[in-house]
Amino acid sequence: MNLPPMRLWSGQTLHKRFLPFERMFQYKLVLIDVDIDRLTEAARMSGLFTINRPGLFSFYEADHGGPERKVSLRSWAEDLFATAGVTLQSGTIRLVTFPRHFFYKFAPLSLWYGYAQDGALKGIIYEVRNTFGERHCYVAAVDAARSVHTADKNFHVSPFFDVSGQYRFTLRAPGPTLDVVVENVKDGTRVHLANIKARILEATTANLLKLAITNPMSTIGVTFGIHWQALLLWARGAKYHSKPILPKFKSTVAVAAIPTKSIKPENLV
Repeated sequence: MNLPPMRLWSGQTLHKRFLPFERMFQYKLVLIDVDIDRLTEAARMSGLFTINRPGLFSFYEADHGGPERKVSLRSWAEDLFATAGVTLQSGTIRLVTFPRHFFYKFAPLSLWYGYAQDGALKGIIYEVRNTFGERHCYVAAVDAARSVHTADKNFHVSPFFDVSGQYRFTLRAPGPTLDVVVENVKDGTRVHLANIKARILEATTANLLKLAITNPMSTIGVTFGIHWQALLLWARGAKYHSKPILPKFKSTVAVAAIPTKSIKPENLV
């Protein structure tokens, strides 16, 4: 793959709740896309971006990987890909996530794209975090430019949804745009949809500065938005679910599924 050590994605995420009432909101986001084997090179691309030290925008290896952090990010990702039967054979692994902005980072979803040596996308890890500081990963093999896969929901994300049903992931290999859809389906009925749609930007000092000026709350605003939307759901009478015990297993393998239609074409990959 002939890609730079780091790229930027600028776009938005949409969330839509279907039951017991409909509610939809969306907000802007800025993501970094780094080759986990070329972090030193990524740090050289701009004085506004740093690795493992404070900066306007930064990336800390300790924010990802296993909780014990005794192995490299690559080794951690390769071991997790292997649980879904994915062998990369030294192919590229790129991580798409929220950067630290000044001192703060919260990434509700980070995407690990695993590629074969010929550049074909072979696997995906959805690293999901909640506001309680907990994490669970859903991992799947990918065998096409557009892939749909499902997994049981095994992780508490929102107090206004219980831990039941399945996730249906719709993924397209990144190109000029980034397109991801995650649906929560329960008893054959979709209860929630979230997507990410973004366009690629070069990781230049000018673009980083522009993003810092035009989206000054791009990272901390994610946390604020989550709590604000939770307050609005509570005000409308959404049922509150206490946080269950965290499952002992840290990951779930997703399997291929038949693609289905979503709410609107513009909200899909």
